[in-house]
Amino acid sequence: MKPAVRPSVNGRSLSAVVAAIGIMLVAANLRPPVVSVAPLIDDIMRDLGFSSATAGLLTTLPVLFFGLSAPFAPRVAARFGIERTVFGALVLLIGGMGLRFVSNVMCLLAGSAVIGAAIGVCNVVLPALIKRDFAHRSGLMTGLYSMTLSGGAAVAAGLTVPIDTRLDGNWQLTLTCWTLLVLLALIVWLPQLGQVHRVVVAGTSRQLLRNRIAWAITVFMGAQSLVFYTFTAWLPQFLIDQGRSTAEAGTILALGQVVALLASLLVPIVAGRRADQRLVTLLVVAVCAIGFVGLLCTDHLTTVWVMLVMSGPGASISLALLFMVVRSPSTAVTGQVSGMAQSIGYVVAAAGPFLIGALHDVTGSWTIAMAVLAMALVPQALSALTAARDVTMRV
Repeated sequence: MKPAVRPSVNGRSLSAVVAAIGIMLVAANLRPPVVSVAPLIDDIMRDLGFSSATAGLLTTLPVLFFGLSAPFAPRVAARFGIERTVFGALVLLIGGMGLRFVSNVMCLLAGSAVIGAAIGVCNVVLPALIKRDFAHRSGLMTGLYSMTLSGGAAVAAGLTVPIDTRLDGNWQLTLTCWTLLVLLALIVWLPQLGQVHRVVVAGTSRQLLRNRIAWAITVFMGAQSLVFYTFTAWLPQFLIDQGRSTAEAGTILALGQVVALLASLLVPIVAGRRADQRLVTLLVVAVCAIGFVGLLCTDHLTTVWVMLVMSGPGASISLALLFMVVRSPSTAVTGQVSGMAQSIGYVVAAAGPFLIGALHDVTGSWTIAMAVLAMALVPQALSALTAARDVTMRV
């Protein structure tokens, strides 16, 4: 009977490979619809007559809806299954991107909100899928997932301006062209619809609200998200105001995203081999802080400082996801922690682009605005002392 066993093993291995590819392709779509706005923000502001604070809504709304949709994601997955939930979210993502193509301010803002809701569902559900199917390789799979997140952001940052140039400055069409990547993910995800794995919604939500580790992960998630989305939203404008061209600003942002990509892959693999991740995590925060100091204190080596800053949230999103997986005793709890951390964390982070834009409007200084943003590294470091400690939540 040995020959009968071999196909089963091979079948499971093939299924795992297909699932991994599917997860990474979906992850590749979770940042371009948001990040691609930043290199075009100057054109959008000029075309629509937005102030810095109002333009910040274009980045704030998706992040806000990351958080607002997060609590519902586990329940949707419990009803329809993880595979169908992800597929539905991708369809919704295409709808949101289509809304932004309409030449109307309200449609632009509504599309941004829909995009955020679609991405928010995937943000929560995918870590639970990793916990279920790849618990024995959580560090590696979390790194690959996060690397693809950062990779999608890097591609969007680097190609948005060249695409916009080829499209004669039609920023609406430029933003909409990223639907092609979503369509690819939809096609690859189709085989997954033959399976229905429902998330068990455990009765642990209230207990998590009283759990110190869950709150530490939430603060860590919120702080790193605040830094990432606010910094990527305003870095191009910061550089343009320093006298750099739009293309140069986009290139520097893209290089920063590449470093974030590498950090998001390597750091969780290193951290995942350790029971206690505090040292690794604090080093990541320290490198990010050094980048902020260099960027704000000198006009030289700007690209290097941006790379150091971006390495922080690049590695930190991987670490946050790793904490959700390794600190949780089960897949159900991972889904609950993911929902809590991303719901509260992203709602807090959503205020960043708007507030930093408003602060720049009031002070006229990017140095002050970016220095205030850098202060988010303090609660991130403090929360890491608990979130990265070798302990499992008891819920």
